Amino acid sequence: MPDAGAPHILPQDAAEETSYQQLMKHWMNERHAPDILPGQEVLLGKLLDHVRKQSDDVQLLRADPDSSEEEHFRIMLVQTEIERVKFVVRSYIRTRLHKIEKFARFIAATPEMHERLSKAELEHAKRYARLVEYHFNQTVLQSLPEEQRSLEDNVPFMPSMIPQPDKLRPVFVHARQACAPVRLPDGSALTMQKGQISLTPYYVIEQLLLRNEVELV
Repeated sequence: MPDAGAPHILPQDAAEETSYQQLMKHWMNERHAPDILPGQEVLLGKLLDHVRKQSDDVQLLRADPDSSEEEHFRIMLVQTEIERVKFVVRSYIRTRLHKIEKFARFIAATPEMHERLSKAELEHAKRYARLVEYHFNQTVLQSLPEEQRSLEDNVPFMPSMIPQPDKLRPVFVHARQACAPVRLPDGSALTMQKGQISLTPYYVIEQLLLRNEVELV
């Protein structure tokens, strides 16, 4: 049996389980939302700290020759849990990175979007936008007539040169609580009760999502 000073891997407490559930919710919201949502730096930091602590405990117990069969079984369970959390964290970050690069020029030019990104994310968006603009200028735009070289052109019936989130895109939304009425495109009102799932354009429920009253599924 391990001595009294050996670390013991214990199940996550309620607060940590809640943190993981929150991460899952933000991950699903980010995957389904056409817009980039406010980042979760504090939550990610808390979970990564927990993962590091659990990993250190696992390494200490694996190195202990007196670890019991029960401890080895618990090590396997904790390693599985660590990998599960790491997978969700990586997928969440990749999802945000994809959106940041897709909408980099829009983000760089829209101050209210800056508040949704971490400092590192915002710096990456601005740097990526500059690189894309430089690439367009060097490969295409400099060969065009001067009046056609701008990336700011807004030609009717043509896609914008600056991609923006499509807030008209339909999303499935699950009400976490009874929600105030929202206005649908046809002018009618939608009042969602707790547990209700609806299909609606994203812009209709955007504020409800930001207030954590609904989640995307």
